[in-house]
Amino acid sequence: MSSNLLNIIANVKEVQVKEIDDESGPEDIENWDSFKGLILFDELESKFNVKFTLNELLTVKKIKDIKRILSIHGASID
Repeated sequence: MSSNLLNIIANVKEVQVKEIDDESGPEDIENWDSFKGLILFDELESKFNVKFTLNELLTVKKIKDIKRILSIHGASID
């Protein structure tokens, strides 16, 4: 996973980068609430120059889902 992606997620979720992996989600990261989720998506849209659809946002359950959606948009995350 790209260090940029990890750093953005860790910063928004207020956790250490080492606490994040592809299987991390709201049940694993205490600070992952709906508000911080929106902040995260805004940061990702800005950093990777993409625009998420509502359906895409609703399908995110884990970090691997974020990576998949970014890849669909052609964002280089590796």
